[in-house]
Amino acid sequence: MNRRGFLSLLAAAGALALPGRRAFAAADDYDFWFTRLMYDSGNWDVDQRMPANIITSLIDYTRLRVDPKEHVLALADPRMLQAPFCYLAGHKLVEFNPDERRNFEAYVRNGGFVFVDDCNHDIDGLFAKSFEAQMASIFGPRALQKLSNRHPIYSSFFRFDGPPTTGFELNGWGDDLVHDYLKGIEVDGRLGVLYSNKDYGCEWDYDWRNKRWLAEDNTKFAVNIVMYALTA
Repeated sequence: MNRRGFLSLLAAAGALALPGRRAFAAADDYDFWFTRLMYDSGNWDVDQRMPANIITSLIDYTRLRVDPKEHVLALADPRMLQAPFCYLAGHKLVEFNPDERRNFEAYVRNGGFVFVDDCNHDIDGLFAKSFEAQMASIFGPRALQKLSNRHPIYSSFFRFDGPPTTGFELNGWGDDLVHDYLKGIEVDGRLGVLYSNKDYGCEWDYDWRNKRWLAEDNTKFAVNIVMYALTA
């Protein structure tokens, strides 16, 4: 069974315990809906135009039934356990409270997928250090590992030789490095956490009308991330 099927069963089993499930959404109506996670520490409300661009690309390139709306849920809210894909980002401190920690761990260990993006694109910044410390505390000090450039996420839809570079990596903000890797946490052979210091959120955060000026659609890698999340 793939990740999408497993999460559907998990959502169905918990539906009676989750008031307002039909208002949230979508298991019966859509194959994918974009869920942004709020957390009490730091700043989670970044790159506000980015989800719309990813949603548009999924509609343009795939046959998925895609919810056109972004969903924003607290990490501490049990409804996030139903999501096929979650996004967590920021610039500042990441320090989960007990409810956030419990849901993050349960979601990942039970087949969920979280894409985490460091908006500072800085391996020594506060977001990076604090988030990596949280992952070490929850999953163990060696759980977060660099992904090989042959990882299936780079060929799940479009083909890439590794993580695409962003224009924000050499703009003088952050560590001024091009990161030639992504990191991840695997659970039972599945990637449950994808972690980037490349600031993809800002790279994909623009008015959708500007995409026509791009020589190459830079959201294609986002399509790969989502397709991997749904099928691996």
